[in-house]
Amino acid sequence: MVATIHRNADDITLQQLVLPMTAADTPEDRKDDAGASSHERVGFELGWDYAHHGLTPPVEQLFRQSPLQQGWQLGRSTFGARTLKSHRHTQLWLSLRLHAWQRGRSFETLLVTPNYLQQLDTSHCPVSRLPFSDEADHPQRRSIDRVRDDAGYAAGNLALVSHAANVAKLDRGWQQCWAVGQSLRQGPMTMAGGLNAEAWERMAILASFVTPMAHELAAQLPMLVLPPNRLRLFNPVQALQALVTRQLATPGWSQRLTRLEALMATQQRADFSRFVLALVPRVLRCQSLTDPMEIRWALEDAWRDPLLQKRWTHFAQQLTPQQAEQLVQRAAKKQLSNVRVQSHAAPTDGWALERQGFRAAA
Repeated sequence: MVATIHRNADDITLQQLVLPMTAADTPEDRKDDAGASSHERVGFELGWDYAHHGLTPPVEQLFRQSPLQQGWQLGRSTFGARTLKSHRHTQLWLSLRLHAWQRGRSFETLLVTPNYLQQLDTSHCPVSRLPFSDEADHPQRRSIDRVRDDAGYAAGNLALVSHAANVAKLDRGWQQCWAVGQSLRQGPMTMAGGLNAEAWERMAILASFVTPMAHELAAQLPMLVLPPNRLRLFNPVQALQALVTRQLATPGWSQRLTRLEALMATQQRADFSRFVLALVPRVLRCQSLTDPMEIRWALEDAWRDPLLQKRWTHFAQQLTPQQAEQLVQRAAKKQLSNVRVQSHAAPTDGWALERQGFRAAA
């Protein structure tokens, strides 16, 4: 089961796309039966789409041997002035595809669209919590991160973070990020890669959402960062954890939690009630906050309380993954939250996990 968290996205202009390149990112060049490599075919299609939207590719791509240039030229002669309407997220979409093409990475074009990228917008980096900058060389400029590095550019695997956070993470998984955070807490250093221990822990939890793991382990993880919009959650208990936490961001949370508790078995209700009693004093601190981002951070920070985490883990480990999934589904059907949590039967279609996120041969 995989859950996708949805919310209304803020309307933020994405003026710059920055994506770090790792040493393993190299274009593959295998040929299909017609003699064209996958690299050439995808480049041609990309150039065609640039022309279809009436946009010009980067000048360094406009040389005669470039398949992108060939697709762009043919597209221009085909479409003429009959181009599609473009906006800032169209340019972002094409730039992201160009970056993936140059690195040989898989890009899932069916679901990752300009509209999809618009829904990733936010005002602050979820890892550093610093506001994004529109300056071209600022470390807090916007960057699209493949949260799971062994997957391609696919719906559910993308998040908007700062350039500094993206560079610091590189290809680390959640356990490696967590280890960096714990090392900073215990050692003389307070920063690594420009991030402090709390930021590294948030990075780890962010990566854990798209990492399948044992239910008992997932139940022990604190929700130090709420899932960004459209990120998929691979562990049912984390989906339930996110659903419960997000309930508290809006008025009426007490009634909704009571209705959620009513969906549980008797013993589960008692454990859940004890968890809520530990949570309430920390939720009350949010009542004086009006800024949605500050409310979000207050809810995330509540999970650093040892008693709260202990009671959640005790409750969550009484559930099976199937029971956690059923609670998520039943809560969504009863509209207990302004957040929709959806299950997907084939969650990794287009993720290219079997190829470590690289593009397939034609």
